[in-house]
Amino acid sequence: MPVVKLDANFVLTATCPEGRQKIDYYDETIPGFILEVRATGSKTYSLRYKDSHGRQRQYKIGGSADLTFEKAKREATKIRSRVVVGENPAEVREVTRRIPTIAELGKSYLEYVRTYKRSADIDARYLKHHVLPRFGKMHLDQLEQTEVMDWLDSKVRVEGYAQATVNRWQVILCHMYKMAKKWGMPGADRNPLAGVPQKPCNNEVERFLTAEETRRLQEAVEASSNTQLKYIVALLLLTGCRKRELLDAKWEEFQLDRQMWRIPMHRAKTSKTRHVPLPKAAMDVLAQLPRWKDCPYVVPNPDTLEPYHSVFNAWHTARIAAGLPDVRMHDLRHSCASNLVNSGQSLYVVGAILGHAQTKTTQRYAHLSTDTLLAAANAAADHMGADWARKAG
Repeated sequence: MPVVKLDANFVLTATCPEGRQKIDYYDETIPGFILEVRATGSKTYSLRYKDSHGRQRQYKIGGSADLTFEKAKREATKIRSRVVVGENPAEVREVTRRIPTIAELGKSYLEYVRTYKRSADIDARYLKHHVLPRFGKMHLDQLEQTEVMDWLDSKVRVEGYAQATVNRWQVILCHMYKMAKKWGMPGADRNPLAGVPQKPCNNEVERFLTAEETRRLQEAVEASSNTQLKYIVALLLLTGCRKRELLDAKWEEFQLDRQMWRIPMHRAKTSKTRHVPLPKAAMDVLAQLPRWKDCPYVVPNPDTLEPYHSVFNAWHTARIAAGLPDVRMHDLRHSCASNLVNSGQSLYVVGAILGHAQTKTTQRYAHLSTDTLLAAANAAADHMGADWARKAG
């Protein structure tokens, strides 16, 4: 255990004695600061110390080829000061190295939520296509609140995603950190999204297509380079289903002889299987759909024969071409509801067709029902043939 005065010159000239694999040179000024010299010629700076249990530990600072002696000496001094106040730098480093990445946490999270959550597949899709491509390689202790919120905000402002969808990503990330802390994962003590409120969605503001707007949209989607878009838009308007319900739909769910579509419980937002009636127009669209051998999906991506994870780009191009930049794909569902109400159907019927779990959801269309009733009352008044508002002569 040679004790020497470590300096830049000694490091440059130090060698390993012949016949030995390595030798440690201890600095005479900083306790535990050593230079390990191997027979291969490599030289490494480290600090040896005893932890609170009296066990000898070693903290590797770095190789002489990667940092200068002065930098290594300053680092050794810092580490030594941490030891003096009772810290265990080597243990802290080991814990840090065990901190999982967001991708690793995501895998554990999905395994857990699939045991109880009906929408686990949606979480998996959001993670795969949005969250993990951006943050998957980062470790739990690296995520910063401002970075995450700026990214979420850009998804709405720049890429045009619905605020409700982006809020869902925020909820998933926050829940992942909560579970990581519960499971005792290192790096999960600080949840960057804890207490951060979600931005308002303005879900109560619906956009309904007029007949003229519907015709313009039809022309635009029929001209789309995405050959499936015209079928997707037509079926969304005619059935009032949710986008994901249609994109993941399989032919086995359709009872065409009964003009009925059975949406399984794990894909519907309700607590039971949903049955959607198929009007003649929807049946005509289904009859036109191209089919591929051994492909079970109704509107798959022709290139992969798998469900689209997104059709936003094609949809965005079409709505701009139609002069409808403010129309969201979810507004097609609202337009279906509007058409049902304006054709004289009750809110109960509308709720049943759209699969609303709560009556208050259907109540948002009550003002349309009022307009329908008012139109009926006006028609009845005109039918009387008497002008009750005329002034007496």
